[in-house]
Amino acid sequence: MNEDPKTSDTKLVKLTLKNPECFTPLVERYEQKLFRYIRRLSGLSKECAEDVLQEVFIKIYRNLNNFDTSLKFSSWAYRIAHNETVNYLRKHRGKEPVSIETDDPDTLSLIDILESNTNIADEAAKKELQEKVRTTLKQLPKKYQEVLVLRFLEDMNYKEISDVLKKPEGTIAALLNRAKTKFKQLAIEHNLKP
Repeated sequence: MNEDPKTSDTKLVKLTLKNPECFTPLVERYEQKLFRYIRRLSGLSKECAEDVLQEVFIKIYRNLNNFDTSLKFSSWAYRIAHNETVNYLRKHRGKEPVSIETDDPDTLSLIDILESNTNIADEAAKKELQEKVRTTLKQLPKKYQEVLVLRFLEDMNYKEISDVLKKPEGTIAALLNRAKTKFKQLAIEHNLKP
């Protein structure tokens, strides 16, 4: 199925309900975004995050009939990814080894650094700062981690975050303010520079 990349998510959902092959463009559109979100939210290894992602797309496909077209499809998909990630973490509490590899596309690999003209010391400092940010983020309560990841790493607005977390926008605003305050406090403790 060759679908125009400008075709709306809602239209693709309607087409998929008639022809299952139309689901592929939705998967392709959201696969990397949801994978990155799962990794950022959970810290799972690549393999475990892929398992969660597979479950997410199975749930999305099975529940397409229940998709509320008054919502954005992306918010609905992120909500399912959020729930599946939380369920996976509950189910496997303490069983998941901590991933020491970094395959986040936002992070440069050593080979990329060495092949570029970038200053290695600057890149090492940047990597160290990213690790401090991750460590600081993981020390926050889950409710604060969720809103910070959705707002600043997934670049969602308050309405979208509200749809994903199923909380009123006012609550999201309050959570974000508290999360930023807590993050700043921890950042000072960890010597993070703005």
